[in-house]
Amino acid sequence: MPDMMRAVEISQPGGPEVLTLTSRPVPVARPGEVVLKLAYAGVNRPDALQRAGSYAPPPTASDLPGLEGAGEVVALGEGVSGLSLGDQVCALLPGGGYAEYVTTPAAHCLPVPKGMDLKQAACLPETFFTVWSNVFMRGGLTAGERFLVHGGSSGIGTTAIQLANAFGARVFTTAGSRDKCQVCRDLGAERAINYRDEDFVEVLRAEGGADLILDMVGGSYIARNIKALADDGRMVHIAFLSGPKAEINFAQIMARRLTITGSTLRPQSDLAKARIADQLREKVWPLLDAGKIHPVIDSEYPLADAAAAHARMETSQHIGKIVLKIA
Repeated sequence: MPDMMRAVEISQPGGPEVLTLTSRPVPVARPGEVVLKLAYAGVNRPDALQRAGSYAPPPTASDLPGLEGAGEVVALGEGVSGLSLGDQVCALLPGGGYAEYVTTPAAHCLPVPKGMDLKQAACLPETFFTVWSNVFMRGGLTAGERFLVHGGSSGIGTTAIQLANAFGARVFTTAGSRDKCQVCRDLGAERAINYRDEDFVEVLRAEGGADLILDMVGGSYIARNIKALADDGRMVHIAFLSGPKAEINFAQIMARRLTITGSTLRPQSDLAKARIADQLREKVWPLLDAGKIHPVIDSEYPLADAAAAHARMETSQHIGKIVLKIA
């Protein structure tokens, strides 16, 4: 390996233009970690929040953005087993993905699914770890339940629709255009609600209410989600694109036995993320290997054009994942 690598750093908090190509030392694997030579890295909303100065990385993580990628194992830290030099993997990263080389715990690496290339594999970790842990582990979604995910055409949304459908749930989603709604239906949504024309609360109440809602909008949606839930329903929050504050009537929660919860992935312990990886390997990777579910890719940008990739994401016009080509 070389001593130095190309990377994109956040020169100062701000808009996409603060993402700057630079040179950094190649990281060294600590015990339990591997070094990956990345071919592609996924672009995610938390990257933009970190760039804007509102989502600081954990103390031990790289200051470089990038929470997922795919590439080749090129170094093994002390105590690593189950991986070998030359293995091609995709991985959840603690940070540092906008670079040619990155370190991550070996337990957070998963094999590239059969029939997929590294570009497709780089789109998997952040969204699949997030959706599986929140919809199935935390939210407890089961077959036959009514599931609503907002932002159905996003990376999270396209993943949640496919997984919920694959495990037998009735899937409802919201999106902001006719084309986005059609993509959601093609992926397995029973009903795609154009929020510019329809009220998702009315649609879900007419169906008996949602048993589980995955929300990344927040703001005014919080109270509306509560109205859209069925009795004994659950709501899981993973982001607040419209803000984290709302005025709600807690009497509804008591009377209708509702559960409101949420989580963020990055601050969780390495062990917690390893447990999610184990479940994905057992329950979800066979579906990817069989081609029954797949990542939806919107666009690809070279590493040097990370600013353009962020600008694309922040238009909210994309459908599915945006990736950076590193190699």
